[in-house]
Amino acid sequence: MALQFNADEIFSIAERIENNGARFYRRAAERLMEPDVSNLLTDLAASEDEHKRIFTAMRENIRKRGGLPPVEPPDSSEGFLKVWADGHIFRKFDDPLEKLTGDESVEDILRIAIDIEKDSVLFYLGMKETLNDESDKSTIERIIREEMDHYAAFSRRLAMLSGELN
Repeated sequence: MALQFNADEIFSIAERIENNGARFYRRAAERLMEPDVSNLLTDLAASEDEHKRIFTAMRENIRKRGGLPPVEPPDSSEGFLKVWADGHIFRKFDDPLEKLTGDESVEDILRIAIDIEKDSVLFYLGMKETLNDESDKSTIERIIREEMDHYAAFSRRLAMLSGELN
């Protein structure tokens, strides 16, 4: 039996990922005494807000084009999406704010942020495979590149703090 997603569900999940990321980055930025990392988190929270707006607009455009039918991922991505869905979607995306205790170091915050970005990239790669419209795919590819840039920015900052980069 093929795994099916409703496009509305997929875009709703994407919006939730971006909303959770933005909320986490803002809260973490408030708690950190390191201005450079706080500024990075605040800037990337704004980027996540923009991604959410894009996903909301895409969902509305799909509705205007004739609805949100179920989509079946191609065979090459079906297994990936099923495993990903079982591990993440059905857990309702743990809110990353719940991971904050107030005792995290800058490094801890960066590691959580790296995981958020990695999960986003993985979901959006699978999501892209479910879309038929080339314009939608192009938009998702751009967001994937931006999320990868976020991942790289957090990774570089973590490497600098741990002395791996000078």
